[in-house]
Amino acid sequence: MASNMRGLTQFIADIRGARVRELEEKRINKEMANIRKKFKDGNLDGYQKKKYVAKIIFTYILGYKVDVGHMEAVNLISSPKYSEKQIGYLAVTLLMHENSDFLRLVVNSIRKDLDGNNEVDNCLALHAIANVGGSEMAEALSEDVHRLLISPTSHSFVKKKAALTLLRLYRKHPDVIPAAEWALRIVSIMDDEDLGVVICVTSLVMALAQDHLAPFAVCYTKAVDRLNRLVIEHEYSATYAYYKVPSPWLQVKLLRLLQYYPPSEDPNICTILHQVLQTIMNNSAEPSRNVQHNNAQHAILFEAIGLAIHLDTNSPLVGTAAVLLARFISSKETNVRYLGLDTMAHLAARADSLGPIKKQQDIIILSLRDKDISVRRRALDLLYSMCDVDNSELIVGELLRYLKVADYALREEMVLKIAILTEKYANSYKWYVDTILQLISAAGDHVGDEVWYRVVQIVTNTEDLQEYAAKVIFEHLKAPSTHESLVKVGGYILGEYGHLIANEPGYSPIEQFRVLHSKSQFCVAATRSLLLSTYIKWVNVFPEIKPQLLNIFERYRHVLDSELQQRACEFYALASRPDEDELLQNVCEEMPPFPPRVSALLGRLNQKHGDTGDKRTWVHGGKEANIDREVVKKKALLTETNGAPASSDNQDILGSLAGLDISGPSSQPEPSGGSDLFLVNGTPRVAIGPNVDRWFDKLTWNAEGVLYEDVQIQIGVKSRYQGHIGQLAIYLGNKVPSALTSFTTSIHVSDPEALSVTFAKIPPSTIAPRTQTQQLIHIECKKFFSTPPVLSLSFLAGSHQTLSIRLPIVITKFFEHVKLGQTDFFERWKLIGGPPREAQNVFPVELTSAGQLDLVKNRQVVGGHRLNVLDEIDPNPNNIVAAGVLHMSVEGKVGCLLRLEPNREAKLCRVTVRSTSEDVASEVLKLVQKPLKIES
Repeated sequence: MASNMRGLTQFIADIRGARVRELEEKRINKEMANIRKKFKDGNLDGYQKKKYVAKIIFTYILGYKVDVGHMEAVNLISSPKYSEKQIGYLAVTLLMHENSDFLRLVVNSIRKDLDGNNEVDNCLALHAIANVGGSEMAEALSEDVHRLLISPTSHSFVKKKAALTLLRLYRKHPDVIPAAEWALRIVSIMDDEDLGVVICVTSLVMALAQDHLAPFAVCYTKAVDRLNRLVIEHEYSATYAYYKVPSPWLQVKLLRLLQYYPPSEDPNICTILHQVLQTIMNNSAEPSRNVQHNNAQHAILFEAIGLAIHLDTNSPLVGTAAVLLARFISSKETNVRYLGLDTMAHLAARADSLGPIKKQQDIIILSLRDKDISVRRRALDLLYSMCDVDNSELIVGELLRYLKVADYALREEMVLKIAILTEKYANSYKWYVDTILQLISAAGDHVGDEVWYRVVQIVTNTEDLQEYAAKVIFEHLKAPSTHESLVKVGGYILGEYGHLIANEPGYSPIEQFRVLHSKSQFCVAATRSLLLSTYIKWVNVFPEIKPQLLNIFERYRHVLDSELQQRACEFYALASRPDEDELLQNVCEEMPPFPPRVSALLGRLNQKHGDTGDKRTWVHGGKEANIDREVVKKKALLTETNGAPASSDNQDILGSLAGLDISGPSSQPEPSGGSDLFLVNGTPRVAIGPNVDRWFDKLTWNAEGVLYEDVQIQIGVKSRYQGHIGQLAIYLGNKVPSALTSFTTSIHVSDPEALSVTFAKIPPSTIAPRTQTQQLIHIECKKFFSTPPVLSLSFLAGSHQTLSIRLPIVITKFFEHVKLGQTDFFERWKLIGGPPREAQNVFPVELTSAGQLDLVKNRQVVGGHRLNVLDEIDPNPNNIVAAGVLHMSVEGKVGCLLRLEPNREAKLCRVTVRSTSEDVASEVLKLVQKPLKIES
């Protein structure tokens, strides 16, 4: 660029030729004066503006302040020429901050470039938004950036920049981005053919999903599918193979994304994930001689181990991972040792058993003295996480020994962790006191107030410990050099419990006073104030040293510190009153036990581990420390994937729907546009309409038929059931001459504990033009349910489309026939009795064209609900009597009897259902009467 502008080239040459700073400043001042004059005179063409603004940018880059050229830069952005527009955008991003008033002038120009068809202009605008990204700009342009990301006409490199721009805006101004509303549309781009686009969009999804788990839950299946295609099926172009490793950056992001969600209950997804993780571990078992290949493999491997730990710490995969980690923490490479220790800390923080980790305890302890401080820090974290009752004394002892030579950057964190471990795993209170006092003596200035506060709390609340604590703290105070934190602990404990040891040799009141007071001259005013409180307590319990204590109060009455002076005056007055004995007994009464409270040490430690842009999915401190975190995450996830045992009949594919009459009526419902697939609390927005309801109602008593149809898509089902297990084949037909891409299906079950519905395999992401694809669903009825599951679809067909429809899975699908004679039927009918185990309703029915009852349809509806129609049971031949047994895997079997009594003269029908479960009776009545009833 500079070669095309001779003036800029000469200016840069003059600056570089300046031998001293004064000459450089002189040349710059001369140039800036000339530029101001040119801008003031006006009448500059685009080339001249570009040249002068480029000189201003170069001056700014050198570190000089510039106060000219802002308006000209704004004008250059509107130029149709690329070179001028480029200089304008460069000036805006460098010279203007996010709150600059000039930015408001360029918003319209940036929006124009975003909406244009020139992809280079699109990218310049996206760069400017990402680099400046003020709140006003984000609010004004975020929708335009999103539109550029999802546009089917956008080039791949524009989509990549748009995704990363949205990521930058979200990190700076999360409230501006309607993440939940855009969730499905953004996730759909994870199916893009260009892996570069997928990497960028996955980065965006990772950031959004951490704060919006439920709306982005569909990304779980997308991530598993993409990993399967990369690792197992090797679907990737050679461009994205890094040293023969398929797109390692994408693999790492997908593996991390899966850790944000609870493990899936879908057995199919679990099986695929297990295969992926097993393949990754097998590929990394033998190290390669190529360093870059090893680095890529290790990056994927460590994230895969993290996911395996997240899924199930008791799985064989984790056992394999523990063996690999043991090898890595002994590696000669610093980075490998670091990652091995960090991943092993993850395992220690989640595992039920620490046995495999304890085998490497000696190596981990040696890592505390590694040459690299990062490795030493990870070793500290790992020892903290793997500590339990059995090895607590050993680990705490090693940490105490290492504390004396540890880096200053580590000491404060080490003190907190030693204090927490000592309190958590103390096998005796005496060991706790000894260890904490050693810690305070060794750590010195790195001991925060939270540590000695906690010691005081525990000693105060433990009566059996008070005498021993007083003795031990007195012995520590006798040392020539004592840290001030130890003096604070000694002042409090001896003031409260010094009388418990006062009668023993060497612990007399005067000796306690001399030892403690000898330390006061080296303490700050706050510690001296605490010691004055100790002395007033001693006036109450040790009258023999009252003169010495009064002398101290008298001396402190004249110090300059107001706090010390006020305390001394008040305590002197209290100790000098005639009725001091009774008054001091009340004022200086022993402190009561502290109320139970959470240790402040944990809060202090958590403050030291701040979250980054990519939040950690676990915390140090063992399995207990992660339980509450998991509970919170599960509550935040409103929509969870539901699991079901896989049927052994997968290979028995149901027949095609080609022979069915699937020509729908001319009045066709349309799928809901946009991406708002969910309402409040994750409940799907179900498609409504007379045809939709009629199709669903018909399939509740038929095994196959059309479930939904519009101008773009046709959905049919075919089903079979046996006992509490069922299979449902869903046929998805593309009716348009273009492919339906980014096809996503999910199933929402209102009560997963009652009904399990899962896909047999991960659904395809594309349906070719005018073709049909099949998805097989496994169903299990565990308990009674009344709400059918909802199938949610989203796909790209020019625009993004979403659709949610009820699946015809109702409680009667799990009935089996029962054969009963006339006597047996009526005996059971009477045995069940009336309400509440009886449900009955009378409703109007339609007669045939001949004015007769439609007895055939009545039998079809009752039989279609899988109740066995019993002939020659009822004296009236028009009546229908039926019986069945409901099968449930958890609640067992429930019997059900039905009588249908139509009346031709009154055009009415009475249906009576009796069952041992009143819920079953009322639900069967509702399902049977609906196709027979004439709606008013």
